[in-house]
Amino acid sequence: MMGFGDIFYIFAFMLFALMTFVIIRNYFRSKFDDEGRRKDMSEMQDDSRSS
Repeated sequence: MMGFGDIFYIFAFMLFALMTFVIIRNYFRSKFDDEGRRKDMSEMQDDSRSS
């Protein structure tokens, strides 16, 4: 049978993995629009089209 320390370690690891996944997913959602284009590059492309 697993002890309390083992269960706590597994729970902490799962929580860490979930938090890491959510942070990375939100980072990429903030960098890309719905069509998969980079938001920070779209402003540069708009500037080059207008000139």
